[in-house]
Amino acid sequence: MEFKQFDTDKLMYVTNRPPLVFTEGSGMFMTDNNGKRYLDFLQGWAVNALGHSPQCIQDALVAQSKKILNPSPAFFNQPSAELAGLLTEHSCFDRVFFANSGAEANEGAIKLARKWGKKHRNGGNESRYEIITFNHSFHGRTLATMSASGKPGWDTIFAPQVPGFPKAELNDLRSVEALINSRTVAVMLEPIQGEGGVLPATREFMQALRKLTKEQGLLLIVDEVQTGFGRTGEMFAYQLSGIEPDIMTLGKGIGGGVPLAALLAREEVACFEAGDQGGTYNGNPLMTAVGTAVMRELLKPGFLASVREKGDYLSAELLKLCDKHGLEGERGEGLLRALKLGSDIGPQIVEIARERNPLGLLLNSPRPNLLRFMPALNVSKDEIDQMIAALSEILGQLKAA
Repeated sequence: MEFKQFDTDKLMYVTNRPPLVFTEGSGMFMTDNNGKRYLDFLQGWAVNALGHSPQCIQDALVAQSKKILNPSPAFFNQPSAELAGLLTEHSCFDRVFFANSGAEANEGAIKLARKWGKKHRNGGNESRYEIITFNHSFHGRTLATMSASGKPGWDTIFAPQVPGFPKAELNDLRSVEALINSRTVAVMLEPIQGEGGVLPATREFMQALRKLTKEQGLLLIVDEVQTGFGRTGEMFAYQLSGIEPDIMTLGKGIGGGVPLAALLAREEVACFEAGDQGGTYNGNPLMTAVGTAVMRELLKPGFLASVREKGDYLSAELLKLCDKHGLEGERGEGLLRALKLGSDIGPQIVEIARERNPLGLLLNSPRPNLLRFMPALNVSKDEIDQMIAALSEILGQLKAA
């Protein structure tokens, strides 16, 4: 069999990538240009909510491409209105702005909070613009969202930073209280810090934070770019804590693989004026038709319950690995989980897993001492078992070496 070779030298260097090119994907599996298959537990960093190239997305793309692609954001279109209706019907929010990436949605949330602060929370000559964020958080790669992020080292890469993002500690309410002043307008957090190592905010912390922000007249912003759209077993992770935030951002899973994101807000917070926010491709019917198809799949009876069930199953199997190989433990919610390795062997495991034959395994190590698992929400227990067996084999090899 002859396989096609690809010249990747003209792509700009932004990260280290293995010398393989993926050409096909279906469900939990991908195939590279040499015909080798891989079991994919990254799924584009939680992007492919329904796996690679699901039928509902294929159908939505084909059907909408025959109608209209982009009438421009100066006009309404049917798919964006339909998806906005579904999102508000199944959340505590009233208004939706569609974007192309999670970073863009978070940038919009920052702008909206500052606009709201300028309109409703000005005190004398001092405007409220500061947004308290958290150490080890990740909100995107624009200058503002990098400044909002608490990722170590990001404060110097493209210095100077955008000011106005003091950092608190997750699950430490006193650290938040200590940063509140006359300039504070909002608190922004991920319900689970994915890039930070799958660190969940506790239910008690989320509830106390909501109480504190209400008492102080501040907005609460939840960045659900990674946790939204069923990833935790609820449609949105904030629902796990029984609270209602003021602003939420979505990305990744909302498009199921296509570039789509959203900024949602309660009616009294949605204060953008004409010209404040926009974007050439934002809310285009091709992408929002896909988002609608994905959301309708998640809303089918039993779907979210199955995510919770398989999340519990994955958690239990990871704990068995811990007992067998002397690992530290696991954590997470639903189908966003991390395995704590106890030593910095994560990158080594990722490489060995990818190079396995005949079936490769794609894993992620956001920190050297842990692995992160983000399978498709419709992953099967058999596919989980395949991953666990392969990972156990690799851990055994490393222990014996």
